[in-house]
Amino acid sequence: MAKLLSCVLGPRLYKIYRERDSERAPSGVPETPTSVTAPPSSSWDTYYQPRALEKHADSILALASVFWSISYYSSPFAFFYLYRKGYLSLSKVVPFSHYAGTLLLLLAGVACLRGIGRWTNPQYRQFITILEATHRNQSAENKRQLANYNFDFKSWPVDFHWKEPSSRKESRGGPSCQGVALLRPEPLHRGTADTLLNRVKKLPCQITSYLVAHTLGRRMLYPGSVYLLQKALMPVLLQGQARLVEECNGRRAKLLACDGNEIDTMFVDRRETSEPQGQKLGVPFPQNEANAMDVVVQFAIYRLGFQPQDIIIYAWSIGGFTATWAAMSYPDISAVILDASFDDLVPLALKVMPDSWRGLVTRTVRQHLNLNNAEQLCRYQGPVLLIRRTKDEIITTTVPEDIMSNRGNDLLLKLLQYRYPCVMAEEGLRVVRQWLEASSQLEEAASIFSRWEVEEDWCLSVLRSYQAEHGPDFPWSVGEDMNADGRQQLALFLAQKHLHNFEATHCTPLPAQNFQMPWHL
Repeated sequence: MAKLLSCVLGPRLYKIYRERDSERAPSGVPETPTSVTAPPSSSWDTYYQPRALEKHADSILALASVFWSISYYSSPFAFFYLYRKGYLSLSKVVPFSHYAGTLLLLLAGVACLRGIGRWTNPQYRQFITILEATHRNQSAENKRQLANYNFDFKSWPVDFHWKEPSSRKESRGGPSCQGVALLRPEPLHRGTADTLLNRVKKLPCQITSYLVAHTLGRRMLYPGSVYLLQKALMPVLLQGQARLVEECNGRRAKLLACDGNEIDTMFVDRRETSEPQGQKLGVPFPQNEANAMDVVVQFAIYRLGFQPQDIIIYAWSIGGFTATWAAMSYPDISAVILDASFDDLVPLALKVMPDSWRGLVTRTVRQHLNLNNAEQLCRYQGPVLLIRRTKDEIITTTVPEDIMSNRGNDLLLKLLQYRYPCVMAEEGLRVVRQWLEASSQLEEAASIFSRWEVEEDWCLSVLRSYQAEHGPDFPWSVGEDMNADGRQQLALFLAQKHLHNFEATHCTPLPAQNFQMPWHL
């Protein structure tokens, strides 16, 4: 009965990977809390084959999940429509709740039938036995056997919890277990008292913002969290995961973030040594919570033994938020590379929403989805490289051909204005904007650098002299006593050291030859 209940509540199983070496799969290992019997390599199949009962029941539950997702995303509009039609009265809500309860009971029965179908399938019973044994005891053998299955990641045993290094992290000067605040309350305008009456007046707007942010807003911002899209892309994702498993030939680990969110698959290649220095860490970290990135950095530092100065963060697109948050929270990180990222979410959100929603969109983003990359990046003192996609169709506020509407420009300008405020005064700001209008290296050389004749040796000597005299901490007052020509040369020199163009669209993979380390003195 216990095994049947485990099959009812167990995760969905997608694939079973073959053992490369038949000698690695022992033919007879006693089933104990520390190890479970592994089937011979000849019995492994590439794809899990559910029986008819499980297959049909799972299809019904998947269809119900699709309808629930659609209802959830459209709930603000549905609520407004039902309210206008007078359907939210008690006389109509009570019968509807009866129908909903009956439907839930039917779905629970379907879930039980799916569990029975799994229970009669030897492959699933073998999998659930290994999974339960690994939850009880995360031995190396159990994890090795569990790594041969691809299933819903939320059921993977937790290898690392955010609370583990909290005391050590505080003692080493890192952020506390509470982390750096992601969202701050809106500042009050001068002369405005935050009285109870004002709070009551703001309550309808705050409720509306909350509903929009946690239904439509979050799904538009993080499309990977949409269940329908996940189902559509599942075959492609499974193929990619299979290749990753084959290439890494390592183990999969699950990390638990401090807000309860899970970090997707992490592969660790242990090479021929168990020492931390012999480990490679490859993490496709999530792009929805900065605290998840905090756990990845913690894992690298406290479990794998890396020093913060040995870590370089590369982030693409919306991942710039988690990267800048980590750089701000761990200032000793060696460098940050932001590819196709932006300075602030508000302009991009206003681009895709009606003008009449401007106030609601701005308030919702600031309170619930405030991806303020530039503000966070300016709190990091280390080397930074920005990669701008010259045909980017996502982070431009007009059309991809209008390169000056690329929000990567604003990210660069805000960074340089913070670090070098005197250099980026009126003359420097103007010439950097002209440089940003060039969409290729040929245009840069023809229109800007040949005109201003930037002397790199002179710029380097000025910056190194200032650093030797005043130290490395930003902001710098270099350029304060310079003439306009000197500031313009320095501004152009710094701009081309901090931003590189890549002639491609937003989702084009970055070729290896286009990857380079950030510049530093």
